[in-house]
Amino acid sequence: MKRALVIGLALLSSAMAGCHEKTSEALPPPRTLTAEATGHYCGMALVEHPGPKGQIILASRSEPVWFSSARDAFSFTMLAEESKDVLAVYVSDMGKAPSWEKPGADNWVEAHHAFFVIGSRKQGGMDAPETVPFSERAAADKFAQINGGRVVSFAEVPSDYVLGSDTGTDNRGKASETSGSP
Repeated sequence: MKRALVIGLALLSSAMAGCHEKTSEALPPPRTLTAEATGHYCGMALVEHPGPKGQIILASRSEPVWFSSARDAFSFTMLAEESKDVLAVYVSDMGKAPSWEKPGADNWVEAHHAFFVIGSRKQGGMDAPETVPFSERAAADKFAQINGGRVVSFAEVPSDYVLGSDTGTDNRGKASETSGSP
């Protein structure tokens, strides 16, 4: 009986290791932001705009799709007409950014694991409300304390905030009761 239990545990451990390998398959790595990177929606050089950037890695493309703002990367994932073969979504980790004007070339965080400040006083790359990403909750909280807004996860970012005119908060950083239309 003990032998069967040991064999069973060994098989279970092996199976779980296999599952772990499959669920934690390495995501394609983020690319370094270069002067040549141009925004998918605006067609402008990303380095010409302040605030966090985004990049989406697609199975169907060898190069990432670049975004002038983290909010634009969200838009891409929400719009029905955009490609759905997304392998990874990366956004600038503003907790590790040199400054708002220079968000960094290699400080990326996978968006599904980031914390976002919405409704802050900071405007994104195209002078629009931004979803400001951080890899650490404490950094997001500190940013919201200084700049207003509220901290949410990737799944909690409202589509109206990204696609509509809703800023997500009033000018004191409190949740807005109105929502924009997509």
